[in-house]
Amino acid sequence: MRVISRKTLKDFWEKHADAEQPLKAWFHEARSARWKSFTAVKARYQSADALPGNRIVFNIKGNTYRLVVHLHYNTGIAFIRFVGTHAEYDRIDATTI
Repeated sequence: MRVISRKTLKDFWEKHADAEQPLKAWFHEARSARWKSFTAVKARYQSADALPGNRIVFNIKGNTYRLVVHLHYNTGIAFIRFVGTHAEYDRIDATTI
């Protein structure tokens, strides 16, 4: 997958250092993945949740942080839509962000 944008992840881990390694691990796995459906994502990330509009919520660092990604399966692009704490995630509408 082509992940857009790593800078969003980097900006977050600069504020939350404990998120750096888990986000880097996710990024490298996603970059080498060839997900064609949510089922393929779920096979690797059992705690991932599907949202409307091909959005997926990933739990990062044992659910301390949340990552919302909009996947375009047909083009192989993953758009980072949100990364934040669990409390910040609760304040957004992940289906429209």
